[in-house]
Amino acid sequence: MNEWERLHQQAKRYQAEYPPGTRIMLLSMGRDPCPVEDQTRGTVKVVDDIGTLHCSFDNGRSLGVVPGEDSFRKLTEEELAEEQESGMTEDQGPVMGM
Repeated sequence: MNEWERLHQQAKRYQAEYPPGTRIMLLSMGRDPCPVEDQTRGTVKVVDDIGTLHCSFDNGRSLGVVPGEDSFRKLTEEELAEEQESGMTEDQGPVMGM
């Protein structure tokens, strides 16, 4: 298997593991000059053909997360349940009140 085939297979695995709508938490960004803040939650919109997870984050930012360069994880079932209970949605983040 050549390098292109290896990367293509890796991207396919990420596409299967992180389908659109998957909630993640960004733990830290690599060397991005304008990183999303650590511990920010987001929603996967698409995984491209090179394996970058394009996400909309709850703080309003949209950015690609690069596996191997950036550190992230899926939200646990408990975290997803807490979001639903507290009125958070995958596209809006927390509901703020006065």
